[in-house]
Amino acid sequence: MIGAAWRGAAEYGVWLLTALWMWRTNEAIRRLPDVPDVSQPQWDLIPPDDAVPSLTVVVPARNEAENIGATLETLVAQQYTGLRVLAIDDRSTDRTRQIVDEFAERYPERVAAIHIDYLPEGWLGKTFALEVGTRNSSSEYLLFTDGDVLFSPSSLRRAMAFAAMTHADHVVVMPTPQVKGRGEGMVLGFLSVFGMWLSRPWRVSDPLARRDVIGVGAFNLVRREALEVLGGWEPQRLAVIEDVTLGRRMKAAGLRQRVAFGPELVLVHWAKGARGIVRGLSKNFFATVNFRPIFMLIACAVMLVLFLTLLAALVWWPTIPAALIMLCCIGACYRVTGERSRIDARYGWLYPAGVFVVAWAMVRSMLSVVMRRGVMWRGTFYPLRELRMHNNPLQWERSAAQARRAEEKGRLRVGARLLALWPALRSKARKKD
Repeated sequence: MIGAAWRGAAEYGVWLLTALWMWRTNEAIRRLPDVPDVSQPQWDLIPPDDAVPSLTVVVPARNEAENIGATLETLVAQQYTGLRVLAIDDRSTDRTRQIVDEFAERYPERVAAIHIDYLPEGWLGKTFALEVGTRNSSSEYLLFTDGDVLFSPSSLRRAMAFAAMTHADHVVVMPTPQVKGRGEGMVLGFLSVFGMWLSRPWRVSDPLARRDVIGVGAFNLVRREALEVLGGWEPQRLAVIEDVTLGRRMKAAGLRQRVAFGPELVLVHWAKGARGIVRGLSKNFFATVNFRPIFMLIACAVMLVLFLTLLAALVWWPTIPAALIMLCCIGACYRVTGERSRIDARYGWLYPAGVFVVAWAMVRSMLSVVMRRGVMWRGTFYPLRELRMHNNPLQWERSAAQARRAEEKGRLRVGARLLALWPALRSKARKKD
């Protein structure tokens, strides 16, 4: 009796999960094409010189001697007249300092070098470098990127046209990952599909879709006035995932957020091999749940159930049809995301390995922080308690809600004062008559 009940519940659960996969896959197939592609001809616009908004590209780099030269070369070659590049050497111990100085000397009209020799207390190195870049610029727009990103010559011109035509405060152009090995393709392909469950790109521009936010360190383009409304980088000075946090702050404040694909326009090589990607993810994963072990374990368990249930369902006759449907859905998701990310959809056959690798990265990220009771970041130790105060993914929504309530109260007080003054004003008007 009990065994039959459990089998019925398991079968029902598998079909429920199948329905969930069908819903999300159908949504992705229908809605992902709605996300603009700035590599298309309609965005290849050349505005008149007197209508070109000024743009500063802020490139923080620490020990990026291997990559920073190529990044600056692609920025110097940009087909955008209102461009200025700030190459920021963040306490590097390799040749990064010399390389950015060389570019500043060769291209003084386009590149300026800034050297950071100290880190103020209460700041992460990356966020402080971004703050320094913001302070040392006066352009209408700012693009925050990394020291290992490559840009096609028309990428910034197209992105600025997209920002202007969509009246955007924050624009993310999704970078195209450079896959240089099977391990990289396996992990990155899985992350592309898993990412659709975390944030739906086709809902990012919807101000009511509070959960669907985006921020990418390789391409965060912001309007200066919007960044000033948020208070700059200081409020998130200890945010480990500063790119996503910026997106959360923009969305919470009700600012206009936009996302676009741009295949081959912005290239980034995440890391060398699956191990390199795991090391990179381990630095950031735990921060996404505010360094709370229970939430990380729940997130990991949900991911495993979502993607691995079908493997168990394949060995039980009543659930084999549901498992095959889920398998087709996962394959379709790999196909539709791969068309935009340029990651071969055939890596979908390796998706179970990708699941386990990402799960290990999540657990590794948690253990390394919990065991140290903090994070060692670029030579500076940050206690866990302090990090939790600045990495809560809900704090920006709460802050924005408080600001909205304060604004509403202010309007109500003004209205009440006008109502109180109305009899006196009316009486004065009658006396004049």
